[in-house]
Amino acid sequence: MEALKDILSVDTEILGGQPVFSGTRVPIETLFDHIEKGITIDEFLEDFPGVSKKQVLALLEVANKLVTAGNIEKLYEIAS
Repeated sequence: MEALKDILSVDTEILGGQPVFSGTRVPIETLFDHIEKGITIDEFLEDFPGVSKKQVLALLEVANKLVTAGNIEKLYEIAS
């Protein structure tokens, strides 16, 4: 798996510190908005050519690991 810094970055100088795909100004949230609307990853990549498929797949892997049973209790603690 890629290093997190290769997938996303947070910089107060870029979109006020909103997490974006590294090397771009594309918010991470935009990917999830697209998926929520039924837009495919390939269509997302067409809309945002600065984002690589490798970044998208790595981000989804990170998201998957965050919500697995072993980590879900930590998420509940953070969200409380």
